[in-house]
Amino acid sequence: MAKYSTGSGGGSSGDSCELCGTGDVKTQEVNVAGAQLEVCSDCAQHDDNATTSKNSGDDGESREKRAAQNTAKMHDAAKPDSSHWESGADYDDDQLPYLVSDYDDVVTDARQKAGYQLGELAAELDVDEGDLLALEQGRAIQANLGGSIVAAVEEFLDVELVESE
Repeated sequence: MAKYSTGSGGGSSGDSCELCGTGDVKTQEVNVAGAQLEVCSDCAQHDDNATTSKNSGDDGESREKRAAQNTAKMHDAAKPDSSHWESGADYDDDQLPYLVSDYDDVVTDARQKAGYQLGELAAELDVDEGDLLALEQGRAIQANLGGSIVAAVEEFLDVELVESE
């Protein structure tokens, strides 16, 4: 039986692969990441002790190549997915500007002085009420608000929320 066996036997036909779980296959014992496992022929390629027709220098080169390929895949996966963006929106021009340190208080005070409830102001500006709430709670960056929302609030309430240069 294999060192980390999850099955009931070793090496005979009718076992299941301890790596991929395929059942009723002929298995063989291999070393995978230091563990002796009973695996199918498809998973046998992962045997750390397998001898290949390549030179030992080639194996190191192929490992480096695989590592570079995996790094490239991870880099590609980290790129933003624009498939959910609204069409026609210019996200580069709608970045959140640098806001004054007390922008949350400025917005709340100006809204209350103008006599608007949060929902009323959101309807008037045609923006999401949650976005205005985030602005009033000082969470503009965390809520990923666009600069157009800040500009609309500034213009409607006649306040300055963006730091002057």
